Amino acid sequence: MVKINWDEFKIYKKDHSKKDNFEILLDFLKSYYSMISPVDIFDSLNADGLGQMMLEKRNIVDPEGLEEFLFSHRS
Repeated sequence: MVKINWDEFKIYKKDHSKKDNFEILLDFLKSYYSMISPVDIFDSLNADGLGQMMLEKRNIVDPEGLEEFLFSHRS
């Protein structure tokens, strides 16, 4: 689990073409922190207040739900 650096995310977001902040955040976590495990990504999001809100908005309650989201939103 990592603590999300929101300042770095804002910088990362400027150079991104996607419009969905959650998808950009997932890309950020995968690239900035080299995270590949849905469990690790979920744990990091779930430990962060804003990350929790993003998960709740998409009804993602566990790593399996995040994995489904990741699979269905592949670029």
